[in-house]
Amino acid sequence: MSEPVIDVRDLTKVYQMGTMTVHALRGVTLQVMPGEMTAIMGPSGSGKSTLMNQLGCLDQPTSGEYYLDGTLVSKLNEAGLTRIRRYKIGFVFQSYNLLARTSAVANVQLPMTYAGIGGRERSRRAIEALKLVGLGDRLYHQPSELSGGQQQRVAIARALVTEPAIIMADEPTGNLDTQSGAEVMAIFQKLNLERGNTIILVTHDEEIARHAQRIIHMRDGVVEYDEHVENRIIAQQARSVLPAERLPAPEQEKAA
Repeated sequence: MSEPVIDVRDLTKVYQMGTMTVHALRGVTLQVMPGEMTAIMGPSGSGKSTLMNQLGCLDQPTSGEYYLDGTLVSKLNEAGLTRIRRYKIGFVFQSYNLLARTSAVANVQLPMTYAGIGGRERSRRAIEALKLVGLGDRLYHQPSELSGGQQQRVAIARALVTEPAIIMADEPTGNLDTQSGAEVMAIFQKLNLERGNTIILVTHDEEIARHAQRIIHMRDGVVEYDEHVENRIIAQQARSVLPAERLPAPEQEKAA
């Protein structure tokens, strides 16, 4: 039996805001297995984004233990944390975080530049990643020349180029219309089903969350409940990579 890629044990996070003490996480324990697509849901202030920051090694907990692929994160120095963020995890954010006057292919190359990968290899990987997300005809367009959905696909391509095992997405469809959101979720599902990427996404949208195999519901800094998604939404563009025996039955099907 495989070991969890993410193993969180009694994690807490406390912030001091002036004279106010904020308990953002209150003893969270959970595991995520390799190849699992998991959504984290909860109302504003529930702790879901704080938990994502912990899982992505963007912040340190106040107490508790976090094992990433068997490594105790709290024992890593800054160089070790940087290596994890650079090679093991790909990040996708609601606001895209693209450089405005830079082409799609140059935006996608950025993580590889920081990683010291040579120019020819950077270009090859960036073009391949953009083709993977359906932007092979938009390689040299700047963000202002792309729709919101296309900009988010550039951001996904950028997250892929260092070949991370885990992709973490914080409200990846929050700025998108329904159709663009469905297209983005189809890409995440294909990455999960076809390439085996572990996907963790934070969302406030239950319909988006139901594209995942599992939903972790947060409230007041704790896991309120953790559910397996029985009638998972399969986006149309992802159906071609899902084995027929795993497709929802016609009467249960709900495609984005």
